[in-house]
Amino acid sequence: MKKAFVIASLLCCLFVTSQAQFQSYTPTQSNLEAREWFQNNKFGMFIHWGLYSILGDGEWAMNIQNIHVKDYNKLEGFFNPVSFNAHDWVAKAKNAGMKYITLVTRHHDGFSMWDTKYSDFNIMHTPYHKDIVKEIADQCHKQGLKIFFYYSLLDWRRTDYSYWTGRTGKGTGRTEKGNWLDYIQFMKNQLTELLTNYGKVSGIWFDGYWDQMPEESKDRKDSTFIDWHIQELYTLIHKLQPDCMIGNNHHMTPIPGEDFQMFERDIPGQNAHGLSFQKVSQLPLETCATLNDSWGFTLKDDHYKTLPEFVGMLAGAACSNANLLMNIGPMPNGLFAKPFNKALDSMGTWIKTYGESIYGTRGGYIGLQKWGGITQKTGKVYLHILKPQDTPVTLTGFPHKK
Repeated sequence: MKKAFVIASLLCCLFVTSQAQFQSYTPTQSNLEAREWFQNNKFGMFIHWGLYSILGDGEWAMNIQNIHVKDYNKLEGFFNPVSFNAHDWVAKAKNAGMKYITLVTRHHDGFSMWDTKYSDFNIMHTPYHKDIVKEIADQCHKQGLKIFFYYSLLDWRRTDYSYWTGRTGKGTGRTEKGNWLDYIQFMKNQLTELLTNYGKVSGIWFDGYWDQMPEESKDRKDSTFIDWHIQELYTLIHKLQPDCMIGNNHHMTPIPGEDFQMFERDIPGQNAHGLSFQKVSQLPLETCATLNDSWGFTLKDDHYKTLPEFVGMLAGAACSNANLLMNIGPMPNGLFAKPFNKALDSMGTWIKTYGESIYGTRGGYIGLQKWGGITQKTGKVYLHILKPQDTPVTLTGFPHKK
């Protein structure tokens, strides 16, 4: 009885509602201008690449296979992407019509893809021994694309991450429980590096917040089990780079301090994959999706989307007033699989002709329909017929001057 009371008291101290953490937020003028740029440019490349690529089983391999930390660490000795060329990656994105790249700098396995001073588990301890984040960021700056950094809030490896209240990473062999505040400081230190050493960073794309929350469901409330000190992280980012946009893949209503809202594998307002029960906000919107069925390189995943499917996702997002962030999972040698290259080349050809109907537009005056949808800009309306119907379609409510 007494033990139960002590545990309950501890939980009350740790498990706080999200509202207690949140503060008001007023974006700077430069941040508002960054949001406008984001909404106008519509199309980005997501890159999931790291040690997990070696295993060919996606970015969740450590968790799914219950690989112990001591064993997963061995992958450092195998990561040597001799065919990697940052210039070529950025050029492929640019030629496909993409305007920004969101690069995974650190995923849930805790491996840092840059020369960080705050973790020994990083790219400089691999045979490759080069700062991949710097190489890609430098090329984005040179070739005129904006760079966003994906950063995982959760960590399956560190003992100071409060995994004992989290939903994932239970089978990685950790028994020691470190100091949660040490973990918060660790993240602040790494984010400071990313926002100080790599030039202009246009956005931070957080993931993993949901690890301290209930499973996604229709009855899910906007609450968290533990204090992420999220406002401290957001304030730090906006202090270092005021126009840097913050998004968080928490599958909730946006939290104060966030500058865009993302939807995982779903068009805003839809919930085809069971991850998007959140309401659509007034913030800039983004849909992230995969060109096959995987985020990280998966050896057996040959289910690549056709060009009509790819175009349908881009146009569908634009018709819903959202960007499309299309994912590529490079192979461990640093190359894109041939179907990825083919899809990017084909999209580049399409967008040279039809890009006007995507860039600089907003969602149409009617929502996405079974047959397709509408994008619009001043003086123009673009009709995207994605799935022709057998029955006639009548457009009603067309805006016009009397």
